[in-house]
Amino acid sequence: MQSIRNYDVPLHKYMAMMDLEERNERLFYKLLINNVEELLPIVYTPTVAEACQKYGSIFKRPQGLYISLKEKGKILEVLKNWPERSIQVIVVTDGERILGLGDLGCQGMGIPVGKLALYTALGGVRPSVCLPVTIDVGTNSQKLLDDEFYIGLRQKRATGKEYYDLLEEFMSAVKQNYGEKVLVQFEDFANHNAFELLAKYKTSHLVFNDDIQGTASVVLAGLVASLKLLGGNLADHTFLFFGAGEAGTGIAELIALEISTKTNIPVEEACKKIWLVDSKGLIVGSRKESLQHFKRPWAHDHEPLSTLLDAVKAIKPSVLIGTSGVGHTFTKDVVEAMAAINMKPLIMALSNPTTQAECTAEQAYTWTEGRAIFSSGSPFDPYEYNGKTFIPVQANNAYIFPGLGFGLVISGAIRVHDEMLLAASEALANQVTQEHYDKGMIYPPLTNIRKISAHIAANVAAKAYELGESRRDSGLELFTSRA
Repeated sequence: MQSIRNYDVPLHKYMAMMDLEERNERLFYKLLINNVEELLPIVYTPTVAEACQKYGSIFKRPQGLYISLKEKGKILEVLKNWPERSIQVIVVTDGERILGLGDLGCQGMGIPVGKLALYTALGGVRPSVCLPVTIDVGTNSQKLLDDEFYIGLRQKRATGKEYYDLLEEFMSAVKQNYGEKVLVQFEDFANHNAFELLAKYKTSHLVFNDDIQGTASVVLAGLVASLKLLGGNLADHTFLFFGAGEAGTGIAELIALEISTKTNIPVEEACKKIWLVDSKGLIVGSRKESLQHFKRPWAHDHEPLSTLLDAVKAIKPSVLIGTSGVGHTFTKDVVEAMAAINMKPLIMALSNPTTQAECTAEQAYTWTEGRAIFSSGSPFDPYEYNGKTFIPVQANNAYIFPGLGFGLVISGAIRVHDEMLLAASEALANQVTQEHYDKGMIYPPLTNIRKISAHIAANVAAKAYELGESRRDSGLELFTSRA
C-alpha cells in the first residue's frame, strides 16, 4: 500500500494494481479487500473510465477474452481456449457505451475486468470462475480508428443481422460450454442493443444487465432507506428523472414494481408517480408515437415542457434523479427549485465518471442550505456546511451486483426475476443504521461491503428457492448461517 500511495496520479495507481493482479493475484485481492474505500475508486469508477480511454497506450498484456467478428463460426472453439474450464460468471461488453464516455470499442475491456475483480473482492466469488469478455465488432470512434495504439478491429461497428447473429452464437456457445447456470452480465451496451438483448435472452439464459437492473436495484435501496429521513412510503412521493436511457427507465420500472408490490395497486397506476425528462423535454402523452418503446410507459398526460427547470416547477417532485450522462445539468436554479418545494429534497446525481455528474455534493448542500439528501454515481469527499459535516454516499452498483451474482451462483438459479432485484434492494436498505442517517447517509459505508454482499446473496438465494428457480437442493442453510 505504501508503494501504491507513492503515486500521485490515479491512473498510475490503476496500472500498478493491474500489474499486481498479474504478478500476485492473492496479494491484489488482499489489498483490495482490506482497503476497499481507498482502492475501489482506482479499480472501478472513476479511474477505470480514464483507463478505458487510454487502454491502448497503457496496454501490457491481455486481460480477459476478446471475441471478434473474425471468430464468427468458431466462438465455441474460442471459449474452449480459455484455460479455466469451470466458469460461473461472465461479464461481457461490446464497448459501445462505456460509462458516460461513449464508444470505446475494444478498450472497454477495463469494465469487465474491473467488475469481476469486485465480484471476488466484494462478493466472494473465486477469481478462477470469472471470465471477462469483450465482443469486438469495431468502433465508430474515428479518433480510436486513427490511433496507432488502438487494440481492436479497425472498422466501423457491425450492426443489424451481422451483429445479432454474432451475439446469438456467443450466447449459445456459452450455454453449451458452461451449462445453463452460468451467469452472463451484460455491461455498457448501447441503449438500442441493451434492451433488446436483455428481452431476448432473459427467458432462455441466466442474464443480468447491470446498467438497467443493477443500477435500478441500488437506487431503489437508497430510496427505501431514505424514507426514514423523508417520511411516508414510496407511493407518497413523486419522482422526476433527468435521462431516459437504460439506467433511467430501469430504475423507474423497479420503483413502480416496488410501489405496486407494497400497495397492491397495478404497476400501470404506480407508473403515474414517475416522470422522465429526455433530451427533448418532459416525456408526455403527445410525444408517445415518436418515442422508443422503453420510454412509452412514462408518457403521461401533461402539457409539453422543454426544460428540466420547468419540469421541476410543474411536477413538484420530492426526488430528483440524474441518469443523463451529461454533467452540470442540475443547475443552481434547478436545485433551488427542489429546495423551495421540499424541506428535504432527495437529489441523486448518478452519472459517471465524476466529470459527468449532474451536480457535485458541494453544490447540492450549498444550494439547499444543507437540507439536501444527496447521493452520486462517483465518489465525493465529505463537505462541511454551517459547522455540520455531510458525508455524500455513492449509489454504487458495487453494492448490488457482487452479492446478487453470488446469490444466483450459490442457489444454482437459471433465471433472474425482478423479485430477486427487490430482495437485493431490501437487503441493502436494511444495512443502513441510525448512525448513518445522522450523517445524511442513505447507504452503509463501503468498509462493510463484504458483510453487506453476504446479506444480499442470502436474500437473493432465498428468493430463488422461493420462486422455484434454484437447481441446487442444499447448501442454502449453511450459507445463510455464515452470512
